[in-house]
Amino acid sequence: MLKILEKVNEIESGEVGMIIYSKLKQEIVLSHNEKLVVPLASTAKVAIGFCVAKSVEEGNCKWYDIIKNISYDPKEDSNELYPHFQNRDNLALQEAVEVMIACHDQSIANRIVQFLGGWEKVNKMIKSYFNRVNISPDPRSSDNKGELNHLMNLLCEVYQGYEHNPELWHPLINGLVRQRGEIDGIPSHFLNHMTGGLEDLIVDMGIMGEFTKHPLLYVFGAKNLPNRNTEKWADEKMIEVMKLIYNEYCDQGEAQKR
Repeated sequence: MLKILEKVNEIESGEVGMIIYSKLKQEIVLSHNEKLVVPLASTAKVAIGFCVAKSVEEGNCKWYDIIKNISYDPKEDSNELYPHFQNRDNLALQEAVEVMIACHDQSIANRIVQFLGGWEKVNKMIKSYFNRVNISPDPRSSDNKGELNHLMNLLCEVYQGYEHNPELWHPLINGLVRQRGEIDGIPSHFLNHMTGGLEDLIVDMGIMGEFTKHPLLYVFGAKNLPNRNTEKWADEKMIEVMKLIYNEYCDQGEAQKR
């Protein structure tokens, strides 16, 4: 973990934080600047999905309820990941949540939130579980933000929820598994994550490793970076960090065999 921390600290401009949770050890194994509050960008969609799952759990709606008047964000990639949905303007709730997460689709996110009762109600719901997370209709808004500690708690709830009740949590996990974001050198099925970014922000939360064999859960955030459209070094450092997390996961597996 020391190598990961050293690499994270190479991002000298702006503010950066990271948390890694070991499913094998059942504990946080790296925590750096864990109270850092970062803009959520698209990672807010995991929080929305969490609220849907809790609403289904409480019996307020069902995964097969129909969301009407669906439209797809033309800036995202649902036409490539879900080509068979493109002529449909109605989706089952579970399909809508999966597409929202897999494709970072804000248009579908808006429809899901309206189905649940609106942004104020959904924001109140997420705060009742993670009071340092705030979501807004505009993913680029400064009000769309969360503390790394609470984002890790959110990710753990989703992962552990799927472990114990896959029928309830599968739409969120399907979205994480299906979205793109491959990194050379890491098997694509070992990296299931939700990324977010703005010109001066990188945020990433995900599951590294074989899903059912003690993966590492991580949350990473870096804000106030130099403009990423012209300065690529922060993104390059992030890729190096991800590769080091993968190495830690592989080393963990080798240690178990010994």
